Amino acid sequence: MELYDFYADWCGMCQTMIPIIDAFCKLHPEINLIKVNVDMDEKLSEKYKIEHLPSFLFVKKDKVLYKCNRMLSLDELESIYKKVIKKC
Repeated sequence: MELYDFYADWCGMCQTMIPIIDAFCKLHPEINLIKVNVDMDEKLSEKYKIEHLPSFLFVKKDKVLYKCNRMLSLDELESIYKKVIKKC
């Protein structure tokens, strides 16, 4: 499973999310983190219809299982992940 982290260097909320995403990924080494700078990869941003930052997508086999367009706490991210893995 992949966790896409859509961000921009100029986005303050995106920068705030860095330690939260890092902590989550340390807890879940089975997740492949894919960081996408929206200013550098417009095609991927368009593919997933990213309109707000930060945006996070849980993706498995190119299928979006969950999309969130806001800041998240570590607890919120954990809760979402638990729901997503139940779908798999």
